[in-house]
Amino acid sequence: MIHFIVHGKQDTVGVMVTDGAKGQKLTGWNMETDETLEASALQDIPLGHKIAMKAIEAGEKVIKYNVPIGDATTGIAPGEHVHTHNLKTARW
Repeated sequence: MIHFIVHGKQDTVGVMVTDGAKGQKLTGWNMETDETLEASALQDIPLGHKIAMKAIEAGEKVIKYNVPIGDATTGIAPGEHVHTHNLKTARW
């Protein structure tokens, strides 16, 4: 079962296609490379929200669709929920 999808090979986040529970081992798929990925959820992560694929430092660009979508406002660990509490969007 696929729990999250990563759109590009440079992406630092994936998108949940199911709800993820804290501590759950998750399986993902990279659409660009056709790789199967694994992650462990550090928090509950709702359907449609992002999960960090790697450590992201505060101020670092968060990459989705191979493009920056915003900046991390705090350090983000692999498997952590990425959303408005730790991401400042590039849109405004």
